[in-house]
Amino acid sequence: MISKSTIDTVFETARVEEVIGDFVQLKRAGSNFKGLSPFSDERSPSFMVSPAKGIWKDFSSGKGGNSVAFLMEHEHFTYPEAIRYLARKYNIEIEETEQTNEEKANTDIRESMYLVSEFAKDYFHKTLLKSEEGKAIGLSYFKERGFTNETIEKFSLGYSPDTWDAFTKEALGKGYKLEFLESTGLTIPREDRPFDRFKSRVMFPIQSMSGRILGFGGRILTNDKKAAKYLNSPESEIYHKSKVLYGIFQAKQSIAKLNNCFLVEGYTDVIQFNQAGIENVVASSGTALTPDQIRLINRLTKNITVLFDGDAAGLRASVRGIDLILEEGMNVKVCTFPDGEDPDSFAKKTSHDELVAYLENNAKDFIQFKASLLMNEAKNDPIKKADLIRDMVVSISKIPDRIQREIYIQECSRIMDISEQVLVSTLAQLIQKDSAEAGKKQKQDYTTLQIVKNENPADVEKVDVLYRLERKIIEMLLLYGDKTEEFEDILLKSNGEGEIEHVIEKKEYKVFHRIYLSLQEDEVELANPLFRDIFNDLINYYLQNEGFSLEQYLMHLQPEFAQEVTDILMEDEKVVLHNWEGQNIFPKYKKDTIGQNVSETILTMRWYLVGKIIEEIKSSITSESDNTEPMTMIKDYLGLTSAFSKKLGRVMSRF
Repeated sequence: MISKSTIDTVFETARVEEVIGDFVQLKRAGSNFKGLSPFSDERSPSFMVSPAKGIWKDFSSGKGGNSVAFLMEHEHFTYPEAIRYLARKYNIEIEETEQTNEEKANTDIRESMYLVSEFAKDYFHKTLLKSEEGKAIGLSYFKERGFTNETIEKFSLGYSPDTWDAFTKEALGKGYKLEFLESTGLTIPREDRPFDRFKSRVMFPIQSMSGRILGFGGRILTNDKKAAKYLNSPESEIYHKSKVLYGIFQAKQSIAKLNNCFLVEGYTDVIQFNQAGIENVVASSGTALTPDQIRLINRLTKNITVLFDGDAAGLRASVRGIDLILEEGMNVKVCTFPDGEDPDSFAKKTSHDELVAYLENNAKDFIQFKASLLMNEAKNDPIKKADLIRDMVVSISKIPDRIQREIYIQECSRIMDISEQVLVSTLAQLIQKDSAEAGKKQKQDYTTLQIVKNENPADVEKVDVLYRLERKIIEMLLLYGDKTEEFEDILLKSNGEGEIEHVIEKKEYKVFHRIYLSLQEDEVELANPLFRDIFNDLINYYLQNEGFSLEQYLMHLQPEFAQEVTDILMEDEKVVLHNWEGQNIFPKYKKDTIGQNVSETILTMRWYLVGKIIEEIKSSITSESDNTEPMTMIKDYLGLTSAFSKKLGRVMSRF
């Protein structure tokens, strides 16, 4: 188990914007940063990071928290995994305490699969570099490809021995369970004897954006026609082929810095480009490009350049991928290599400067690429040419931005020698058709939502009132609890003539103290269980610490409180997302009226609770009993609500 001192050091060192910046392209927005949500498909930023508070909030999904919470949500880390990741990132030495048997037994399945995969990576890498077989076969192959020792180390390349169960026996001997060897696909189960999936292959570990080992690709080096040339790990709890890009871990920083991503097909394409000094390159690992893979890139940049050889099948596949990229609102260019060359072979024999120059000079806009690719097929055939033009307009229709669509229509008109009017008309028909289908689905979803919302509107309304008031109390404790404000107290004093008068006396209180005393005085406990737990946690923190540090409190925020607390703290950041002040709209911030906010919230809550008491008394009144006492009580309580309204300066009615 990781020691508390290590955890404290990690929290104190980690910068939330740096941690998240490894996964999401962030842009400064005032004192904060914003970007596209990594948890949902969107085109307008709704993801906000606050370095001052050390937290983040995704307004599209409702998720939020600190650096550790982000890693747990985004990378599906366990809490210890997230701490270890941050410790590695910031070069913090981890102090371990002894784990109990119960704690060891509670290690979850995903963590066990990650540990097995990490062991496998180290085993294959060591076998490549240390064993005679590995050096003679695997290392020789990589050297023939031109890979240096530094490159082999950077990508943790490896070799699996030409023995049926060499890896499996080694892993079992080290204490790893067979069930996790099988669930990761490293070992194939068989009744008499389980055996290695990647027997006699050079190994390419596949990493997540954070560097976790998700699976493997293995290439066979023999001419066995019965065996697949490349073999990937099967789908598992941690490996989903359609959501992974090979090389994303090594490429992420370069992609964000250069604001462009080169997309290739194979493992060696990525590795050879890296060795040539171009690191912003990833591969779809031989699979057709998927929306999830595109969104992975979209977190880092809006620009993709697709690289491939002149192979006809590859060209067709890239055309399909282009439409998917455009649909995600991204900019796409295409670069082909000379006949007989692919990214791997071309990068291997080309200097860095020449390679950079070639990519810059030969990267074509997708319209130019499609025209040059398909015009050879169409030639003088009018029908094929019409199909080509229609195909280009379909691609343009995928672009969300209207201005970009219009520019591409003009370009298509020029290249294909056809009037803009015809292209615009065709484009309008396609967009109208797509909009009609989307509108139909949206209407169905809205109807379903209305049915759910209207099931019992009265109950929903009642819950919302108390929820809003209690949430407001938590908000004030978080934002202003340690601030000293002036409050009015109404005291009963006797004047010189023996009469009792209401005297208003102003006193200074800590905000948390005022709220706490007010609820204690009214003997009120928050109704919402989550708010009640957060309230008690906050009050205890205030009482046990001389000064309140929001940053310190958030560092050790309990996971079950994280989403709600972050949601409250980042409420005002929506103003930054919408850039109201840039439009000369200046919203009023809560900090400008702290004392008034506190007093009004407490009074409103008192008014609401008194209102509930009145309703309960009314429900007890019957025509068969003496109602003098309950009616008197109602009159007294109504007088109290009237006093609340007067003090609040507005007429209060039931919500």
